Amino acid sequence: MSRVQLALNVADLEASVTFYSRLFGTEPAKRRPGYANFAITEPPLKLVLIEGEPGQDTRLDHLGIEVVSTDRVTAAATRLREAGLATFEENDTSCCYALQDKVWVHGPGQEPWEVYVVKADADGMAKDAPAQAEGPCCTTPEEQAQTGTECACPAG
Repeated sequence: MSRVQLALNVADLEASVTFYSRLFGTEPAKRRPGYANFAITEPPLKLVLIEGEPGQDTRLDHLGIEVVSTDRVTAAATRLREAGLATFEENDTSCCYALQDKVWVHGPGQEPWEVYVVKADADGMAKDAPAQAEGPCCTTPEEQAQTGTECACPAG
């Protein structure tokens, strides 16, 4: 089963978990420090909550499509490249307490989209970074070169 992912940076994780638990009638599928996700069946949605700065309004972190296998990620990457979109692939990367394979693209407003599969649980929030890593989330190689930063990937 595929489902759309919406990842939000929230100022108050506990209040957000309470609200979304009530809204969707279910508890989070995964809770870790500064992080929660909901695996909602109806509508098919993966809602990711990432603790941000206190007092900051909730904002979009990134969007995604969760798929069931690496083969589907690979097929998506091929399809996106053939459609003329710039892609950035990450394989066996730890992101959001999960080992994932993924491909990234950016929409016309620079909104980041990922197509990804969760392969296993992981101990950390981000690849080779502390749980509260700062910096861009899984940017393109061009953006990493411009900023001189590594993928902090605080969401996924």
